[in-house]
Amino acid sequence: MKRLIKTLKNIWEIEELRKRILLTLGLVFVYRVGAFVVLPGVVPSKISAGNPDNPGDLLQIINIFTGGAFQAASIFALGIMPYITASIIVQVLGFAVPYFQRLQTKEGESGRKKINQITRLLTVFITLAQGTAYLTMIARQGAVDPNVGQGTFWFSGIVILTTGTIFAMWLGERITERGIGNGVSLLILIGIIARLPQAFVAEFTSKIGGSGSGLIGLILEMVFLFLVVLAAVMITQAVRRIPIQYAKKMVGRTSTNMPLAGVRDFIPVKLNASGVMPIIFAQALMILPTMLGRTVAGSSNALVIALGDFTSIPYNVIYFILIVIFTYVYTALIVNPKDYADYLKRQNAFIPGVKPGSATAEFIDRIVSRITLPGAIMLGIIAIMPAFASTFGVSRSFAYFFGGTSLLILVGVALDTLQQIESYLLMKKYDGLIKSGKLQGRSGGIQGIGASM
Repeated sequence: MKRLIKTLKNIWEIEELRKRILLTLGLVFVYRVGAFVVLPGVVPSKISAGNPDNPGDLLQIINIFTGGAFQAASIFALGIMPYITASIIVQVLGFAVPYFQRLQTKEGESGRKKINQITRLLTVFITLAQGTAYLTMIARQGAVDPNVGQGTFWFSGIVILTTGTIFAMWLGERITERGIGNGVSLLILIGIIARLPQAFVAEFTSKIGGSGSGLIGLILEMVFLFLVVLAAVMITQAVRRIPIQYAKKMVGRTSTNMPLAGVRDFIPVKLNASGVMPIIFAQALMILPTMLGRTVAGSSNALVIALGDFTSIPYNVIYFILIVIFTYVYTALIVNPKDYADYLKRQNAFIPGVKPGSATAEFIDRIVSRITLPGAIMLGIIAIMPAFASTFGVSRSFAYFFGGTSLLILVGVALDTLQQIESYLLMKKYDGLIKSGKLQGRSGGIQGIGASM
């Protein structure tokens, strides 16, 4: 406890870090206040954002990521999700379109500025499309005040939703530049955390309100949740270190000088290089058959019901397989062994016992392929963990925090934020947040050489 108090005191004594933390808290506060400002002409009590008992429902997922702003019909109803969608699209284009590849790899700072401009412009178009769909949903549910004209409702709604998303994007960029970093991810984190107390209180009430054994069940749930969080931290932090050695260098200019031994280093290859992206892609793909099935076969069809229930066996088997497949695909896209081999050659370095060039690329590719399998399996297990939690009596709204996208985002962003604070403390020669070991976030694995996260 004394060490924690001392660390907090050290954080407060660093003026730059103190200003960044206060600025971040202020911008986050503005974002949360905006989540309660309702769109003009909308009656939030009449809006149904999916099935609250099924966190696997698409609308309910959006509602969780926006911290309830989606169901509240606030000015931040779409949150930062259109920007995330635009970023993913641009990232995927960077793998397939030569123009975007050149911007990402060869044009440096100017290329990054162009990519940011394209992402922002694409965000506006995506927000216009999603905003129109959102207002259509509100109108169909009869949540529009009859005293408000249709033209006024549609025009003001589209403008305000688009402005809200752009403003949320601006808040995220300010947190990244002048705050403690990871602005967009931090806004998503805040949205998820905002729903956690409500889910926990509901779970606590349902357990304690029953028999005396409910308290024991709640304690067991907390222990299980703690173990799942540890597993998520482990898969986020775990790396496979490939040793490398730099060529020996001669000291002096005469032939009598002895060569120095080459410097040894390593390439950190993350166990889960793809992050949370495989879960996002798999979850999006799982929604499609459910929506098509309801249209073709009706919502009462047994297969449609099974594929729409995140606790059913067919859903979890298909979901798990998709995550494993997407993990391999996404890792292959972002990790290029040839880039590693070229980088080592330029740096006059080599992997001991492996020939430079194609042999090095094949060796790295073999290592990445081997460690991707256990990483994909662990990622798949964490993704379907909410189904196991629900099976053992955890309410569906609280079970969503036992795994899946929300837990990995919570862990990844928290580690990144702690890493930022740790770097400031060490830079000012204070003790870090931990006594031993190395704190690293999502950016601490495959980086720089042939990878672009």
